[in-house]
Formats: sequence, structure tokens, C-alpha cells
Amino acid sequence: MVDSLGDSLDRALEGAFTRRPPQSAQAQMKYLVKQLKGTKAAAQTLGISQRTVERYVSGKLKRPRQELRGRLEREVKQRWQPQIRAKARKKAATTDGLVVSTRARFGFAAAAGTTDDARIRDITQALPPAFADQLFTAREQGATEQQLQQIAADGLAQMYFRANNSRAHGLGVEFTDVERLDIEL
Repeated sequence: MVDSLGDSLDRALEGAFTRRPPQSAQAQMKYLVKQLKGTKAAAQTLGISQRTVERYVSGKLKRPRQELRGRLEREVKQRWQPQIRAKARKKAATTDGLVVSTRARFGFAAAAGTTDDARIRDITQALPPAFADQLFTAREQGATEQQLQQIAADGLAQMYFRANNSRAHGLGVEFTDVERLDIEL
């Protein structure tokens, strides 16, 4: 299964962390309880009982089921170092941009007589801050995976295929069959 673009954006922001998030189930649960201000809220977020949360916090339970372990890690990472995450996002959206690395099928809508057959391509391309800002803003507003991919496709079309709009004007790019998609800040 291919990671979603949204997950890749989250992983890119996690790369900016200055400290490792809690590793043990007990430490993760304590952190989540503290962030959510209580065991009841943590239990509701994780979809488990309040008593189970209390058992993890006290250390009576140590090894969560794989499903719970994944939810717990995801919830902790979502809340870990919010200022660092915001600073990295702002830097990407205003000065640095981001790098998209993908293996996907690209097809084109172009003038008659040109080759527009879709084919698999490996592309690694830096996108300017405007596209980083669009991606992060759309992610925060709950955009679908398809909408995020369209923003990335527009960025790749402009920067890679049209060389920052210096050639191939009017070239429309289709971005389908994504096999791999990674974002780096």
C-alpha cells in the first residue's frame, strides 16, 4: 500500500523534531493523558476504556495490541512539539519550499502531434514555497488525498514539465497510479 500524501507531509514535519517522542506505551499514554487533560479524553481519543488507559499509565499493562499501538503512536506524534512543527511548516511555506519524490504515471494533454501517452516516471523535484503552503493549508482544512495529489501534480507540472513556465505552455499533466510519494522539507 502506498503512503498517502498527507502521511508524507506529516512525516516531513516529524523530521524537524528536536527530541524523540515517547517510546514506551506507558510514556506515550502518560503524555497523551497530559495533553488531553485526563484519562477519559485519552480513552475516547483512542477508542478504549478509561480503566485501560489507567492501567497503561500505572504500568500494569505494557504491550498494547498492534492496532492500539499504531493509534497511540499516531496520536502522540500529532501532538508532539507543536511549535517545532509550526516553525518547520512556516519555513517551508515562506522560504524553503519542499522536495517531492515520486514514482507515478504521468500523462499529458498537449497540442496535436505530440506524445501524450501516459508512462511511469521517477521524479524528484523541488517545489517553491507557494506549493508547500497550498499543500499544508489544504491538509489542515481536511482536503482529500485526491485534492492533495492535484496540488502536487500542479507543482510538478509547473516546475518539472514546464520548467517554471518557461516552456511547454498550456501543457496539462495527469498524475495517476502513484506507486511512491515522499515529501522532504
